[in-house]
This record gives sequence, structure tokens and C-alpha cells, in this order.
Amino acid sequence: MSEIPPIPEKISTRKVIVYKSRVDPTIVKLTAEKMRYKLFTKSGFSKRRPEEIRVVSVDKYYEPYILIDANYSIKYFKKRVYVLDVDPETEEVKISGESYKPEIDASVSGEAGESRKVIRLEAEMWFCYQDKAYLVLDREGREISPDQVPAAPSEDNPEKILKEFSKKTGIVQGSPQKEIELIKARIVKRPSDIAKVEEEVFHISEHAVIYSPIYEITFRNVGTNEEKLIKIDGVTAKIVS
Repeated sequence: MSEIPPIPEKISTRKVIVYKSRVDPTIVKLTAEKMRYKLFTKSGFSKRRPEEIRVVSVDKYYEPYILIDANYSIKYFKKRVYVLDVDPETEEVKISGESYKPEIDASVSGEAGESRKVIRLEAEMWFCYQDKAYLVLDREGREISPDQVPAAPSEDNPEKILKEFSKKTGIVQGSPQKEIELIKARIVKRPSDIAKVEEEVFHISEHAVIYSPIYEITFRNVGTNEEKLIKIDGVTAKIVS
């Protein structure tokens, strides 16, 4: 058996994408006005005068998500030897123009236990295998549903945006290589009994860290100093927590 080479890889460089905010600041303020009394009422507070519930701060930051799109394909063959018995008087067997000389094989016995004539055919059994995966990870490297990441146009200067909001923006845990190994382990299936690989490739077509805008609004009950906050998705305007 010939030596099987390492798996060929085509890996796209991990890029950084920052989504543009699609929510008007006015919508954020209106949402804050609607929510501030509901937040404290849920905690057992009755109706409050407007001056008792105040918006302390409205902060904006970016939540990171890691996206990886990969596929894997392999074409290979395995070797198999088939032993076929022939009539005792057979001198030669021709199959598709190839000649085979029968031999005595004591391991293949007839009904009376006598040795029989056989021919041995070496065959190559060809196989193809393909798989793909699309993973979305949160900042801590945990897999989440792709539906949790909104879609939006991207900023032209992502580095500048991230620098401006660096104090609150989440830091991605883990390394690009660890992310690659995670998806690779999921889709790469190379059998152990391969005789030869004809074609094979592990391809990451997309690898990106997407930063999506989030508005964080902090409320305070001035009578009790209790504070609560809500987060609003800066792309969809939905309340995320």
C-alpha cells in the first residue's frame, strides 16, 4: 500500500466584518420609554411617576460571531482480492482480454475435502465521499443557530468602528486555527483502509468574525436606586434581553 499524503487544504483567511446599524436612535429611545415601566412592574413595583424611572445610559457595542463555511470531498479506491474456483481441468481463464493461470489452493476445499483450482482477481473498488458544514459560534466558541445572527450591510472601515467601541465590544475567545479544526473534525472522513487517494480537498470558502451592533439601555428607579437594563439589536430593533 502506497503512503497516503496529508489532506490538501484550501483555507480562506479569516476576515472581519462590522454590520451597519439599521435602527434609528429615535426608535431606541421610543423602545426605552415603552419598556422602563414594564421592567420595574415585573419586579412587584406598582405604577411610578415619570420622574421616578430614569434612563441612566444608552450604550452601543458590537457582539461578535464567528462564521465558517466549509466542504470536503475525496475520491479514493480500496484493493480487494477475489478468489474464484474453476474446474479442475482448467488451464487458463480469460476475463476482458486478461489471462489468468489457475493455481492449487489447499485453503479452498471441495465437497470431498480435495484441493481445488482457483484464480485470484485483484480489484480496485472506487468510492467518492462529500460533506459540508456551516457553523456559527458565539464569542466563547459555542455553536449557536445561524438564525441568531442578523443580516445587514457592512461598514467600509471596520477597524475604525471597532477601535471606537473597543471598551464594550466583546472579545472573541479561541484562535482561527481552533475554529478550523472544529469544522474539519466534523466533515473530514478518510477511511483507514484506503489504497490510494485520487482527489481530495478540505476547503473553507468563508471564515469571518461578524460584529453586530447592540444598544444597551440602563434604567434606574431613583427611589430605590435599583437598576435594570435591556439590549436592543441594532440591526433588527428586537429586544434580545
